Amino acid sequence: MKKFNFDSRWCGEHGIGRFANEIRKGNINFIDLPLKGNPAGKFDVLKLTYFLLKDRNYFYSPGYNAPFFFLKRCVITIHDLNHIDLSYNSSFLKKIYYKVVLKRACKHCALIFTVSDYSKKRIVEWSGVRPEKIIVVGNGVSEEFSQNCKPHSPGYKYIFIVGNRKEHKNEERAMSAFIHAQIDKDVKLVFSGDPSTKLIDLAKIHNVESRVIFSGRLSNNKLAEYYKGAEFLLFPSLYEGFGLPVIESMACGTPVITSNNTSLGEVAGDAAYLIDPYDQSQITKAIEELYFNYDLRASLREKGFERTKIYSWKKTIAKAEASLNSLP
Repeated sequence: MKKFNFDSRWCGEHGIGRFANEIRKGNINFIDLPLKGNPAGKFDVLKLTYFLLKDRNYFYSPGYNAPFFFLKRCVITIHDLNHIDLSYNSSFLKKIYYKVVLKRACKHCALIFTVSDYSKKRIVEWSGVRPEKIIVVGNGVSEEFSQNCKPHSPGYKYIFIVGNRKEHKNEERAMSAFIHAQIDKDVKLVFSGDPSTKLIDLAKIHNVESRVIFSGRLSNNKLAEYYKGAEFLLFPSLYEGFGLPVIESMACGTPVITSNNTSLGEVAGDAAYLIDPYDQSQITKAIEELYFNYDLRASLREKGFERTKIYSWKKTIAKAEASLNSLP
């Protein structure tokens, strides 16, 4: 039976890490890659290439790292091309890596996994590979996120933003839209994670420090509680390869405002309030309408539950299993 060196260095609780953890559960003959260090490190391509020179098994990465040679027995995962499409999200070295290493890997590897039709389309456009080589395995909703989880109950109403302070998360515009929304002034805006200087300064300028809260780092269980307790999720990202917070919030029974661009409209379907993330007035209007319109909230809640049935880690794992086990 063929063996796959699995790059478990990507495993973690959020984002790519969660995807890696779930794929690792598949009925595939995985063995953990015996390399240390950051898989996205600048010398990892050399370490990985040298390892595969000595090891004849397949290599599978749940992230975007790849060797320079031995690519015909490699399967890579590209979740999105934000380092290519968003210049402010990338360094010079990262751009070189994508152009020299990853584009070459796309052309010569056995298969490419990705998580949405949008990302597949962009990978085809960027790399020039044939579409059949790219398998959309999708993402799923982890078991922590369900309508049965207990809600975070801080004693005040809040709108929830899940992000990481990166520019493409559009958090400053989201905060400005919240500040200008004509809703009850005791409603707070809660961000997952730690504060940034820009967001703190913006809150100070508008004298709303008391209405803006930062949760600090959250485990999956705590994140689910924050989704569940929120009036709704505000996720007006400028760029996503998938957008896990959208389906996580829906699974917890919390309505969603999100963007109509990149993969987000594809993932949300008609189960979210879609806005142009570059138009602050649209975001403000969405906040006001969803805050006061309880019938709309109920409708989106029910549609959200149905929407999440499309996405499951079982389906993702099954697609990965079928593709990897079909290799010669």
